[in-house]
Amino acid sequence: MKKHLLSFFLLVLCGLTGITTTQAQNEVKIGKQHITVSEGRMTPEALWAMGRISSYAASPDGQHIVYQVGYYSVKYNKSHHVLYMMNADGSGKKLLTESSKNETDAQWLDNETIAFLTGGEVWSMKTDGTARKQLSQTKGEVEGYKFSPDGTKVILLKSIPYHGSIKENPSDLPKATGRLVTDLMYRHWDHYVETIQHPFIAEVTADGIATTAIDILEGEPFECPMEPFGGIEQLDWSKDSKQIAYTCRKKTGVAYSISTDSDIYLYNIGTRETKNLCKPANYKAPAVDPTKTLKTQSVNSEENLKNLPGYDQNPKFSPDGKYVAWLSMSRDGYESDRQRLCCYNLATGEHQFLTESFDSHVDDFCWSDNTKDAQIYFIGVWHATENLYSINWKGEVKQLTNTWADFGSIQMMNNGKQLLAERHSYTAPADLYLVTPNSKKPEKTIVSQITEENKHILDQLGKPSVQQRWVKTTDGHEMLTWIILPPNFDETKKYPTLLFCEGGPQSPVSQFWSYRWNFFIMASQGYIIVAPNRHGLPGFGQEWLEEISGDWTGQCMKDYMSAIDDATTLPYVDKDRLGCVGASFGGFSVYYLAGHHEGRFKCFIAHDGAFNLEAMYTETEENWFSNWEYDDAYWNKDQTANARRTYANSPHRFVDKWDTPILCIHGEKDYRINATQGMSAFNAARMRGIEAQLLIFPDENHWVLKPQNGILWQRTYFNWLERWLK
Repeated sequence: MKKHLLSFFLLVLCGLTGITTTQAQNEVKIGKQHITVSEGRMTPEALWAMGRISSYAASPDGQHIVYQVGYYSVKYNKSHHVLYMMNADGSGKKLLTESSKNETDAQWLDNETIAFLTGGEVWSMKTDGTARKQLSQTKGEVEGYKFSPDGTKVILLKSIPYHGSIKENPSDLPKATGRLVTDLMYRHWDHYVETIQHPFIAEVTADGIATTAIDILEGEPFECPMEPFGGIEQLDWSKDSKQIAYTCRKKTGVAYSISTDSDIYLYNIGTRETKNLCKPANYKAPAVDPTKTLKTQSVNSEENLKNLPGYDQNPKFSPDGKYVAWLSMSRDGYESDRQRLCCYNLATGEHQFLTESFDSHVDDFCWSDNTKDAQIYFIGVWHATENLYSINWKGEVKQLTNTWADFGSIQMMNNGKQLLAERHSYTAPADLYLVTPNSKKPEKTIVSQITEENKHILDQLGKPSVQQRWVKTTDGHEMLTWIILPPNFDETKKYPTLLFCEGGPQSPVSQFWSYRWNFFIMASQGYIIVAPNRHGLPGFGQEWLEEISGDWTGQCMKDYMSAIDDATTLPYVDKDRLGCVGASFGGFSVYYLAGHHEGRFKCFIAHDGAFNLEAMYTETEENWFSNWEYDDAYWNKDQTANARRTYANSPHRFVDKWDTPILCIHGEKDYRINATQGMSAFNAARMRGIEAQLLIFPDENHWVLKPQNGILWQRTYFNWLERWLK
């Protein structure tokens, strides 16, 4: 990219718009970025200028919507999260935020009053942003909250000290930085586990929230919500405000590290008694070998249907209060198992799995106001899109939308007739939509966009085009592959082309919008992107999904070759300028293909990828992942055939065949795939005399979250591609 353009964008982003400061330099109020884009091309600076819509909620009468947007400053290297209010049809938008502090997690107390979180406390305000009042007094300890339906109580999420795996240092050594570790799960995702979250229940008084609160997990060394991504969605109030359903994995140490077995619990506020809704009272977990796979479990065995040993989360009570539904996986140790919709009858104690006929994941759901017919709405992935569906007590699934886009979340509007949803795609960041579902005539479902958060930027940009191709795989199947073409595409020209390798390893290549792996910006820089839905991804049936576990270097790698070889038959793909890029399992794929690509690619980029699977087995913090995917510990002599094949085909064993420039990227706070993996790959490449670069982030995890790091990531990424493909 030309230097004067970079300077221009930094000037616009960092000094001229969207930022105000007080006399105290650290008091920075970051607002909407009004930038001018040159030549109609998406750049890293334009991408980071976009507002990011996250949480949202409709008023009880369905007349208004409050929603949250995050804005980012490259100059100050920080974000600011604000709240907006609008009418349900999208009109009358008003910024409610007044402070330079983040204001987040808005909830409605009544049709005229909004609660929100700022500075670690719960506040309230009127719908015009006035009459602000601090409700909680916890010294800034609140990390999430949810009011009861009757408004008399509130759940407060707070962190408490925890020393289950890391001993507390002696009091006479206050400056000691060492940690004495005594068990597994001493760190998770990007932090050492020295605190855990617990839910507390407090009374709501006329003056605010009472300072005395009950810890519903008092004395229990378990987290709720669950690490690393759980939030308030993992708890729900009963409709009579007398009970709370919550998600918890009641395990510690080694047992926690090898198991995905979480459960839904019902806490009675009056008696303070807790009941497990997933398992019988006399259940005793079977003893397992922590170094062996748990793949021998049968999906619908009598034991699994009775004890629900998989990953259960996100309970939601039905409108009539008679049922609790949640997302449920069948097998222990398998974090990518098919996520089904489980419904629990509070009167009979019976479980019913409603979505058995939907051979893919349920990613979010909400009850309609019609419990009699069930009529639950859900988001599910099928054929590389996340669309809306409905289901009834008979398990009859109906697809309500059919668009090349992804719905990310849904809520029932309190008018009972519409859904409020977030939707995005390869060419459009997140916006809010109103959906009027029609389960009897799905083709008449109405979807209306009610926010256009980034229209002022998108209108200045040339838009890529998206195509689908069905590619024949080497095992005789058809594979859906997305082809993303540059803006102002000219089919008479030849373009450099990128093969995109997905992570997960079982995350869908659906219509996602990312602020790193963004196909819009890649296409805008003049590249064609080939994004195959290889074996091992959801949305094509369970058999296709499970093809990859225990076989990371088999059919899925052949699928990548099939996709790029098919793309080179297109007249506008330059087969002499091919690159291969990916993160996480996609980074692993890049490292493996670097030793097996047979001269196809001119450069590689691997972000946070696994390089040495033997080292990865004991380096990762969630050992259930390694056990399921590899089958076995590398030191066991009685390994399965899958395990022997996995370790024999680890990418580090094929460095002698590397012959192509490679960029390795890694975050040092990535405890899922440790930074030593990226460093080892880079070191190996340089010792072999191969052109290579290492972009290392000491303060980033598996993702890159800080604005200046994000810009550096994008610039480094495109500079590397330009060097070798242009």
